[in-house]
Amino acid sequence: MSRIGSFAADDAAAWIVKSPDIGTAMAGFTHAVYTKSRLPMRVRELARMVIALDNECVVCQNTRDSEGAAAGVDEDLYDHAAEWRTWPGYDEQERIAAEFAERFAADHTALRDDEDFWDRCSRQFSDELLTDLALSCAMWIGMGRMLRTLDIGQACKITL
Repeated sequence: MSRIGSFAADDAAAWIVKSPDIGTAMAGFTHAVYTKSRLPMRVRELARMVIALDNECVVCQNTRDSEGAAAGVDEDLYDHAAEWRTWPGYDEQERIAAEFAERFAADHTALRDDEDFWDRCSRQFSDELLTDLALSCAMWIGMGRMLRTLDIGQACKITL
């Protein structure tokens, strides 16, 4: 049950009426993450799912992109997100994105100081792609934690 209103369990957007200015701005940021990102969709979706698992956000875990299949995104990508280190279906760029997402969510200062990671990361991501990844992770962490903490939309299955 939502902590800020009596919203349906499958409504992940009704909360915006409680903060229309900030909520609308957040909706714009969310839209940009999904429509303006230069990340390959598999990279984006794996990083997003790693954060969804960390946040324990069911709505985030249930979200899928309608164009995913055409970009090589299948249920295996989502089903093995917790195994990003070892599952053979991920390539090196996807693994770096998953590692970035997990560490960005759980231990950002150690990530900042890990020169080995940054060496590996620079071989897979341009500065522009890394910026898109970092901004996307920031949005997913914030929105996912807000939705999970306030128990909003946790029965949703969103298709982008």
